[in-house]
This record gives sequence, C-alpha cells and structure tokens, in this order.
Amino acid sequence: MTKQFVLAFCLATTVCLNAATARPSKQAPLAGQGIMMGELTSTSIHAQVRLTATDELVDGDVAGHPGIVEFSVYEMNGGLRKTLSQQAVQTTVVKAEAQYDFIARVIFKDLTPYTPYLIRTRIGNDANSLREGPTGRFVTHPGKDNEFPVSFVVVTGMNYAKFHGDNRIDRKIHLEHNNTELPQPYRGRDKHLGYPALASISKLHPNFFVGTGDNVYYDTPKDPRAETIEQMRQKWHEQWVQPRYRELFAHVPTYWEVDDHDYRIDDGDNSGDHMPSVEMAVRMMYEQLPYAAMGDQKTKTYRTVRVSKDLQIWFVEGRIHRSDNAMEDGPEKTIWGLEQRQWLMETLKQSDATFKIMVSPTPMIGPDDKRKFDNHTNFNGFRHERKVFFDFLESEGLIDENFYLICGDRHWQYHAEDPTGVEEFSSGALVDANSRPGRKSGEAESTDPEGHIKQHYLQDPASGGFLQVVSIPTVDGVARLAFIHRDEHGKVLNLAIKDAK
Repeated sequence: MTKQFVLAFCLATTVCLNAATARPSKQAPLAGQGIMMGELTSTSIHAQVRLTATDELVDGDVAGHPGIVEFSVYEMNGGLRKTLSQQAVQTTVVKAEAQYDFIARVIFKDLTPYTPYLIRTRIGNDANSLREGPTGRFVTHPGKDNEFPVSFVVVTGMNYAKFHGDNRIDRKIHLEHNNTELPQPYRGRDKHLGYPALASISKLHPNFFVGTGDNVYYDTPKDPRAETIEQMRQKWHEQWVQPRYRELFAHVPTYWEVDDHDYRIDDGDNSGDHMPSVEMAVRMMYEQLPYAAMGDQKTKTYRTVRVSKDLQIWFVEGRIHRSDNAMEDGPEKTIWGLEQRQWLMETLKQSDATFKIMVSPTPMIGPDDKRKFDNHTNFNGFRHERKVFFDFLESEGLIDENFYLICGDRHWQYHAEDPTGVEEFSSGALVDANSRPGRKSGEAESTDPEGHIKQHYLQDPASGGFLQVVSIPTVDGVARLAFIHRDEHGKVLNLAIKDAK
C-alpha cells in the first residue's frame, strides 16, 4: 500500500465520517425590528414581532426567518418599574411564516383598565429552541369611567430616503409630481440610530404614538420605486430596523393611518393600472401594521378609541374608500365613503367624552397648496364633503363641545381655525429634511387666497418635529387639553391650551 494511497484513504474516510456524523445547523432567528404594539384600549392590545435573519440592513434589506414567537403578558405590580406578577396573565404561541413576511401577531384581551403591563417574548425555530426575544411595556387606557392624565404624540412624513440619502439615484432627477430634488441627507454622528425626533419622543414617555400616514415612501426615490410586494416590504423593513424605532416602540404603543406615499403613489387614488395595485396596497397595510389579526382584511381601518372619561379619538381612513381625485366635486365625491361618513357622524353624536379629537391623514382646513386636488381643502378636491361634515358639526353643536382636528400630510406645523370655528392642528413632518415652509392665509397660491382662515400658529422656519397632546384631568372644575408643537429635538415651538367648554 503506497503512501499516497494511505493518505487518500484517510482523507476520504475522514470526509465520509464527518459527512455521516454531521448535524445540519439551523440559524436561530432574530427579531431585528424589535416589537411593535398597537390598537391599545382599556382592556386590550395588539403586539407583533417579525423574525429576521439579521438585526441590521444587509444589501438594503432585513431578510425574514421562519420560526415561532411565544408572547406572554404580565401585570406589573406597583408600576412599570416594579416587580412582575408571578405568572403570565396570558400566553400565546404564533408562527412566523413567509406568506405574512415572517410577522407573528397576537391580540391580548380582557386586560384591566389603567394598569401597567409587560409583554415578554421568546423566539426560536421551534418550541424546543426558544430563547428571549424583545419585550414591550404599556399602560392600558383609563377608559370612559376614569379620569386620568394621558399624553400622546402625532407624526407624519417619515421619509427614509430624504434623511439617509440614496446613492442609487442622481440627485438632479426630479421626483415625480412635486418637481423637487432630494435634499442633502442628515449628517449627524447619530445618523445610524435614525431620526432624532424619535429620541425626543422617547424622553417624553407618551402613552401612545400616532402615525398619520406617509410612514414609508413607496415612490421615493422615484427610480427605483417600490412596485412589487418585495419592494414594498423592503420599505417597512429599513424603517423599523432603525435603533430609535426599536427603542421607542418597546415602550410606546401605536395607532396607524396611511396616506398616499404608503398606499400607492404621491397624491394617488384607486384609479389607474400602475403598480402598486390597490390590492397590493391594502394587503401591505394589514400585513405590516397591527390593525387586526394577521390575515384579517375585513376589520375596518377607521375606528374610534375611548381613552378616558375626558378623551375620545377617531381615526379615519382616507385612501381605501375614496372617489377618483379627478372626479368633479359634488355630493357623490368622497374621501371617506358614505358608510364611513355616517359612522363618523353617528359615533360623534353618541360620545359623552369631554374632548373629541379626529385624526385625519390629510388636512381639512389648511391652507394648502392651490395646485393640489386630493384633499378636503383643495378647490378641485373634496370640498363638498368637508362642507357636509362641518355643517353637521355646527348643527349638532359639536364645535362648541370641544371637538378638534389633527392632521398629518402637510410638511409644516400649524394651528388654524376655519370661519365655522373648527380648529385644526398639523403635526408637521417628523424628518427635518422632509419639512418645508407652509402656506399663509391670504396667499394667492394657497387654498385660502381671500384670507378667511385664522392662523393661530404657522411654523417658521421649517423644521422636523411632531405634535404632542396632553389631556389634563379636571382642575378647579375644568378639564384641559394641551396641544404642543415641538421640533425634532423636543423644543416647544407652540403651545395651545384648551379649557373644556
């Protein structure tokens, strides 16, 4: 037996033995996008975790990973910084599957009002490989019978490409429809953490967070833009993997609306055969955001939440049910659809909350740009429906019963009052690079060229930021509501305090 043969035999034997005895290794899933909680009530909450193969962007995306997530909710004894109850109040195990982008979602019900809870998760490939996953903390709403302080924040315009920059496009290429170029991206050393405004919000410890739409931008950059399910999902992945989102959403539940950019296209509606299609847009809403149980696309995305004795909030849907923007304005043209409009009016009439706030993805007072045609303020938009609604508010006396509007969409902060007395607060763009100067009442290029709108506040200069709202229980026999405009660093830019009438 030659030396060469012996060596070859030993090498072959070793390889064969190793192949026979090796065990296929399965990578353990991660939770690179953290936990997101949503649809908080006085007795329930939704929670979701997306299982991932990485906890950071790789080639511009965060790949998913199959597995299971065990969700357990615990009541906190003595507050969020105190000890946990001995046993979980509820535990549910959910599969993370490719058909739902590896998102596992659960709905916890039968919780106790105004009580702090903690959600613990365990993640793994299967029940035998579970390890600790992300945790979430929250406090259930006080509910209609309890009067306690509540605070929340409202945002819009979370434009990832404008903040981070995008090397895939020529900055001289204009964005479709609005003829603007991408600005210079954020240059701070903390850029890798995400938007500075998120850190400012975290420090305020609000009870919940409202995203009014344009939460991602399918059409920014213009080329390439998101036109497939995979490309649409990638927009959500790159957004939620940012560390400041993961930190914020671990202790602040969310409510979501969508607008044009995270539905189909800038100023878009349900017409046209361009991608994304309506079916794709609706699918992504229900898949990526915790509106309902996973796979459920029948639960209405317009809803109302009774937060406390003093506060009730309405979230309206502005895309799914809308008429074509190009349709002539009149009784048949609608953003909300007849069913939603009737629901809105009936539930407002039925409410006995001290303060009633409607959160709209788009403005109803403005003023806005004269050139636009896709919202309730625009000359060629949906003014008839606005008049129907404002006439209803007047006839029911709701304007004098502490009804207020909050809107997203507009890239500047404002507090405006319609001649009817209806007041509207715009959150302004969250991202500084996505902000712009606002339209002034009386400007020829605005939707209020004759200056009928009273502008209590108009942000100047433009900057990123958000709106904070605080419901203050009865003091000296009067309940109060504070609307606070802040810049992205948390600095107060405007304060409006409303006493209950």
